[in-house]
Amino acid sequence: MPVEIKWLGHASFRIAGPESVVCIDPWKLDQPTHDADLVVVSHSHHDHFSPEDIAKVAKEDTAIIAPGDVVAKMRIASAVTPGDNMTIKGVTVEAVAAYNVDKAFHPRSNQWIGVVLTIDAKRLYYAGDTDFIPEMEELQGVDVALLPVGGTYTLNAAEAARACKAIGCKSAIPYHWGDIVGSASDAEEFVRTTECQAKLLQPGESMVI
Repeated sequence: MPVEIKWLGHASFRIAGPESVVCIDPWKLDQPTHDADLVVVSHSHHDHFSPEDIAKVAKEDTAIIAPGDVVAKMRIASAVTPGDNMTIKGVTVEAVAAYNVDKAFHPRSNQWIGVVLTIDAKRLYYAGDTDFIPEMEELQGVDVALLPVGGTYTLNAAEAARACKAIGCKSAIPYHWGDIVGSASDAEEFVRTTECQAKLLQPGESMVI
């Protein structure tokens, strides 16, 4: 069965499988949908953790997972740390590390997260706000990698291309461009230089695997 990956802009994604809808870091959403079975919040920065936008996608039985500092502010969520594994409404979730190695915006000690989602046997890696880190080389069987490319706070285009090679993913989608930091040229450079098949989406556009 197909899985639809929709980029909502900046670092926000909606991933729809045969049985479940996952929203990752919803932010600046235009309209409420109230259709998410699972919401993943990668860390507590305002452009990733937005209670207002979580409320737009959540419904009565939506599960929310997030790092501990987010859960402390939003007590209906469940806390996860890198290394945690769980299955939520048919979606296998592996929380993985996401941090900066040479800048202070996303310290490793915060235990903020990326995730690997397995939906209908397809494995999707959402990197979170991160640099190129050794843990990426440990990922296995990734079909699609969702990677930040804007630089300053995260990977830039060249580093994201290097990450793709380390991950061994079949395809990739760039994000973290077009708002706050990162430009279309960053995303275009990534698509041009990465060795895997990369798809450049505009906000609201989808890729189906």
